[in-house]
Amino acid sequence: MYEKIQATAQWLKEKITSKPETAIILGTGLGRLADEIEVTDRIPYSEIPNMPVSTVEGHSGCLLVGKLGGKDILAMQGRFHYYEGYSMKEVTFPVRVMYELGIKTLFVSNAGGGTNPDFNIGDLMIITDHINHFPENPLRGKNFPTGPRFPDMSEVYDKELIRLADSIAKEKNIKVQHGVYLGTQGPTFETPAEYKMFRLLGADSVGMSTVPEAIVAHHCGIKLFGMSIITDIGVEGKIVEISHEEVQKAANAVQPLMAEIMREMIRRS
Repeated sequence: MYEKIQATAQWLKEKITSKPETAIILGTGLGRLADEIEVTDRIPYSEIPNMPVSTVEGHSGCLLVGKLGGKDILAMQGRFHYYEGYSMKEVTFPVRVMYELGIKTLFVSNAGGGTNPDFNIGDLMIITDHINHFPENPLRGKNFPTGPRFPDMSEVYDKELIRLADSIAKEKNIKVQHGVYLGTQGPTFETPAEYKMFRLLGADSVGMSTVPEAIVAHHCGIKLFGMSIITDIGVEGKIVEISHEEVQKAANAVQPLMAEIMREMIRRS
């Protein structure tokens, strides 16, 4: 796998003229931010050697290179999920490639079901910590030389970036929440009993992504900032039937606010 990562990174180095140090995974809630990127290179995943391909509606499946907020950036327009049938090594393959390309800071977004009773649909939650509820850890197997065999996980999400996000949100009068994101394998949405259990475990938001990428980014020494859009509520008495389309609709409604925060963060960081 490490040889494939290096081969993919080398292929991309020959295609990309700039040397970005910032990357974005344009998951649910940040898809439209792609329209604001001054794109110099747009490479479909299908053309990139060893790269998986997105299969989920709303995840376009292109690697974008260009400028945002005056900074050179690399952006994944669509991510990969464990529930699609990919292994954890495949889900996190792009993050490994990012490290080989010289990425120092990674921004990620997702949609989540809110388990915190103080949250409402449409809230933006800055991720301060996570709970890995996937059946497999992406670091399982032979250790990659990018980090230790037993990495410390006491600070996965960069505190300086969190403070910067809070400052920008305050300046722009955008309400943000803070909380713990729990990643689960999906593809089913949670039952009421599962929502209740996850809240007891300490989760404020539950979703099907981000945690594997966060673990690998941290293992590589990449600074990480994550944000979750609360697209439905998993609180007893407030739970209603939900669909993927409704999740996308709720996320789209607040995309401009999340994009504004992250764009300004990239400009200032």
